[in-house]
Amino acid sequence: MSKPIFSTGLRWLWLVVAVLIIDLGSKALILQHFVLGETVSLFPSLNLHYARNYGAAFSFLADKGGWQRWFFAGIAIGICVVLAVMMYRAKASQKLNNIAYALIIGGALGNLFDRLWHGFVVDMIDFYVGDWHFATFNLADTAICIGAALVVLEGFLPSPGKKQPDRA
Repeated sequence: MSKPIFSTGLRWLWLVVAVLIIDLGSKALILQHFVLGETVSLFPSLNLHYARNYGAAFSFLADKGGWQRWFFAGIAIGICVVLAVMMYRAKASQKLNNIAYALIIGGALGNLFDRLWHGFVVDMIDFYVGDWHFATFNLADTAICIGAALVVLEGFLPSPGKKQPDRA
């Protein structure tokens, strides 16, 4: 017997769509208005910088000849399927987990689109302090990191169904 979708965590799939629109829109603007390697200063310690990532986080496996494109695409699809199933099994009222999963799915799909369409992921956010630069990233990466942080945070919060230990 199936549940009505709006009673499940899939109620939060609108957030996946929002992340995709924002992520793919920002990448389209970079592709239209920047040449590879171009940098524009926004604020102290923050630049827009068009970079291509052929690997995963921190360009992991970027120089391995192309097989990693399909490997990371498969991982993204697998993660999206698993998280969507988890959202379906969750109640819509479990907001923190469902929001976290939706952010991760949206970010994973944004980067998956890049891998499949361009053969690389478009990165554009360059955060730096002095001469030290963090790895260039994009809004999909940001959504994934926020989602992952929310999953960790949820693990530290008391669950309404669990009995809390007595404190003396």
